[in-house]
Amino acid sequence: MLETMMCALITVLPDYLFRRYMQGKRIGHEITLFTMWYELRWGLTACAILALTVITTLFYFHPASSSVASYFRTVTILPQLGGRVSEVFVRNNELVSAGQPIFRLEDFTQQAQVQAANAKIAEVQASLKVSETDLAEADAGIAGARASLAQAVEDLERNETLRDEGSSAVRLAEVERLENLVAEREAQVVAAQAQKAAVEQQIQELIPAQMASAIAQLDAAHTELEKTLILAGVTGRVEQFGLQVGDYVSPLLRPAGILVPSHSGRDRFEAGFNQMAAQVIKPGMIGEIGCMTRPFKVIPVVVVSVQDVIPSGQIRPSDEIRDLQYNTVPGTLTVYLEPLYEGVADRIPPGSTCLANVYTDNHHKLEDENLGFWNKAFLHVVDTIGVVHAAGLRLRLILMPVNTLVLTGGH
Repeated sequence: MLETMMCALITVLPDYLFRRYMQGKRIGHEITLFTMWYELRWGLTACAILALTVITTLFYFHPASSSVASYFRTVTILPQLGGRVSEVFVRNNELVSAGQPIFRLEDFTQQAQVQAANAKIAEVQASLKVSETDLAEADAGIAGARASLAQAVEDLERNETLRDEGSSAVRLAEVERLENLVAEREAQVVAAQAQKAAVEQQIQELIPAQMASAIAQLDAAHTELEKTLILAGVTGRVEQFGLQVGDYVSPLLRPAGILVPSHSGRDRFEAGFNQMAAQVIKPGMIGEIGCMTRPFKVIPVVVVSVQDVIPSGQIRPSDEIRDLQYNTVPGTLTVYLEPLYEGVADRIPPGSTCLANVYTDNHHKLEDENLGFWNKAFLHVVDTIGVVHAAGLRLRLILMPVNTLVLTGGH
C-alpha cells in the first residue's frame, strides 16, 4: 500500500494534474468513476507497472519475514530411576543454580545395598586377618616339620654308621623304618611349605581381588544412592513443577518438571525467509526486528550465519519411496540474527514472536569509480527503497497491538 501510494505521486497525480489544469477536465464532470480508467489510463498503467517493479525490487533486495523467534531449549527434570518422592527442595518458578538439589526419592533399597557392600568389605578384611593368622601357623608348621625331619635324619645317620661298623645293636628293620620316617618327614615339610604358599597366594591375590570387588560393589551402591538425589544440571528456572512428597516419578512415564536455562535463547534470533532470499542474504548484513512482547521497539540486528540447507528437503529412510508431489509447502531459508548492540534485546523474552527486515547495502559498490551511470542509479534506487521497507516495519509494529487485541480478539 505504501509503495503504491508513493508510485502514484509520480504517475497518477501528474496525469490528473495535466488533465485537470491543462485540458480543463473536472472531477464529477469529465472525470467520473466510469471514465476514470480512460481519462487516467496512462497514469494508472504507469503506476501499476512502477508499483509492481518497486515492490518486487523492494522485497527481493530487502527481504522480510514474519517467522522470527528467539528459540530456547528446555531440560526435562527426570530421575535416572523410578521411585516415590521423599523430599522436595524447590518450588515452581524458582531460580536454581547448577548442582542445587531439586528433590529426593525414597532410598531404602539403595541404603541397604550400601550397608551390604560395607559388610562385604568388613568380611574381606576379617578374611585377611584370618589368613595372616594362617600364614603364621603355616610358618610354625614348616619349622616343626623341619625339626622332625632333622631328628629323623640324625637317627638314620647314627644307625647307618653303626650298621656299617658291624655293630650287632642295629637291626636292618630299624634302618628301613628310619628311612621311611625321613621320607615321611620330608613330605610333611613339602606339605607345610605348600600350605604356606596357598596362604600367601590367598593374601596376595584372592583377598585383594575380593576387596576390589567389594569396593566396586560399594561404589556402585553409592552411585545408585546418589541417583535418588536429583540435582539441577544447569542454572535456570524451574517450570511446570508441581511435585509433592509421595508422588511417583519415572524416567519413562512421568517427568517431574522442566528446567529452562537462564541464558538459552538470549541475544539470538532465528528467522525463516523465503527461498528467493537465498541469493541476497549474506552474513554481515544489517537488519531490524520488532517483537510482539515489545511492539514499539525496533532492534537493529546483524546476520551472523545462514543455514546452507532448506529444511523441507530433509528425508528419512522408510519403507516407501518418497513422492515429491506431496512436498507442496516450500521450506524457508533459516537465518540467524544477533543484536547489533549489546543489551538492546535483554528485555525480549525467549520464545517471542517477531518481525524482521534485512537490508541490502550497496555503499561499497557505489564507491567504485568505474561503475556506470545506470548501475549507480539502480544501486541508489535499491538502497533508497529500503527506507520504505523500514517505514513499513515500523507501521506494522504500531498496528500490531490493534491487530492483536482488537481485530483478532486478543489471540
